[in-house]
Amino acid sequence: YYLQIIKMQAPIQSRGTTKFGRACQRYACKQQGKRQLCVVPRAAATTGGTVAGGKARPKQPGFPFTKIQGQDDMKLALLLNVVDPNIGGALIMGDRGCGKSVAVRALVDLLPDIEVVVDDPFNSDPKDPKYMGPEVLQRFRNGEQLPTTVMRTPLVELPLGATEDRICGTIDIEKALLEGIKAYEPGLLARANRGILYVDEVNLLDDGLVDVVLDSAASGVNTVEREGISIVHPARFIMIGSGNPQEGELRPQLLDRFGLSVQVGTLMDSDMRTQLVLDRMAYEANPDALAEEARPAQEALTQKLMDARKRLKDVKISMDLQILISDICSRLNVDGLRGDLVTNRAAKALVALEGRNKVTKEDIGKVVSLCLSHRLRKDPLDPLDNAGKVGMLFQRMTNPEIMRREEEAKRKKEEAEKKAAEEAGSGNQRGGMKAGAWGGLPGRR
Repeated sequence: YYLQIIKMQAPIQSRGTTKFGRACQRYACKQQGKRQLCVVPRAAATTGGTVAGGKARPKQPGFPFTKIQGQDDMKLALLLNVVDPNIGGALIMGDRGCGKSVAVRALVDLLPDIEVVVDDPFNSDPKDPKYMGPEVLQRFRNGEQLPTTVMRTPLVELPLGATEDRICGTIDIEKALLEGIKAYEPGLLARANRGILYVDEVNLLDDGLVDVVLDSAASGVNTVEREGISIVHPARFIMIGSGNPQEGELRPQLLDRFGLSVQVGTLMDSDMRTQLVLDRMAYEANPDALAEEARPAQEALTQKLMDARKRLKDVKISMDLQILISDICSRLNVDGLRGDLVTNRAAKALVALEGRNKVTKEDIGKVVSLCLSHRLRKDPLDPLDNAGKVGMLFQRMTNPEIMRREEEAKRKKEEAEKKAAEEAGSGNQRGGMKAGAWGGLPGRR
């Protein structure tokens, strides 16, 4: 049955060989006890289609990132992840038609081209072993000269109908049946290595698949154990998810795995809306002309991101500010330490993006809501949203006058509790009771 399907649908790689030759190859493998695992390289992604005569069709440019009006928090969250991928990605939730998908797809045009090993399905870096696939890593350790090429930073979109096999990779049935060897066919996580993995409508994706993707994004590797295949390959990518909260919410365990969270809404500023509509109409009429118009701003932003990446390792944050971040997380009852870590990283990435080397309180105030709002427990009866709670607490803790009053109130409360405990220990029956409170009926003597 599988062989019939392969003959009808799958292309046979060994087209020039005969049935006798393939049979001899399978027999030789069995005689040698050969149980090897090979990786089937996927066809290289093309930058465009083809037209008559075999000439490549140029790819249509995407909508420029610098032409997106408003949505400052969303754009900031995406840029911070580009500066420091260790932040852990971003979750963008908002109404339909707010430009969530457009912003993510436009982000790729800001990223520089990457150098990869030729015919490698994992986008292996020829110089950094952390980003090398298993075969390239072995060749690198053996001292081979790796042939390289340049490609665009990959953007892999995860469809809602994807299965776990397609995401993580699975055995290649064609090679197993025709050649008698176990072959691993890489999945979407391998293609997304050193790039961006985008999940639209992430709140509608199966929780198990979201958990698999987030595990790989956090650890940086993908481990496959199925059908006799055991392979570990790098999967270091920026995880970005988007969705409409009216269609469903993510579980708190999954929300906590995203580094930053943004709530976006429809633009209400008439000038911004008009300008965005005009730019969109111009893009649909002539994409190349709009891309050429935005090229200087795009190139300037790309250079700014590259400089920020280099500057990131030199950014410093004082111990007082780190204590402030941990104190905020503690007062908000944030579970775990991910909130503390992400807030520190996001603040440093913001400073690097703005061309400075030292984190201030103002920098923390700009990113603390993005880092912590989705990690709080939701109270359906509380009219204030989580982002507002985080912002109000930060303002309170960074205002010296408010902190002085809170410390004074705390000191008076402790003194009153201590006095009540002393009176209760001295035998005073009214110890700890308010003035004028009824002490009950007097006891009989």
